[in-house]
Amino acid sequence: MTYYFCIFAKNFNYKVMVKYRIKLTEQEVIELTAIIKKGSHTTQSYRAAYVLLNCDEGAYSLGKSTNEQIAKVLKIGMRSIDRIKQKCVEGGLEKALERAESTRIYAQKVDGNLEAKIVKLCCSEPPKGFAKWTLRMLANKVVELGYVDELSHVSVYNTLKKTNLNHGK
Repeated sequence: MTYYFCIFAKNFNYKVMVKYRIKLTEQEVIELTAIIKKGSHTTQSYRAAYVLLNCDEGAYSLGKSTNEQIAKVLKIGMRSIDRIKQKCVEGGLEKALERAESTRIYAQKVDGNLEAKIVKLCCSEPPKGFAKWTLRMLANKVVELGYVDELSHVSVYNTLKKTNLNHGK
């Protein structure tokens, strides 16, 4: 597998354009062709396989297309093509085909203590004028009582669903 990248600069102080050139081996061409022709793959894998096969300048190339032609046929942006080529050059073929793992850390608002308070509140008498608690009313009441700063009705729903509590009956 041979990958090249060239740096073209219009003005060294202002803008730098990087151009990635792809030269795939015979085995990589076979692997990408197999992704396109059979199997169950993500849309991102199909798209990346099409882009890499059409950008290939190697000896086993199926025919090189310009980025404009690829963008028009696949209905994707020029920047998407550049990113796929960049991933391939910098991280390898597998990196270009797969989606990057999320590094985001989700903070869990509802712990066991809050779950118990929500269930207790749900089992209590609803406010005057209402036959039962709604999810939004429960979420607002939890915030009003000062258990948390803010809470979505979806979080209340997930808590009640997890505890198999049907507050409607």
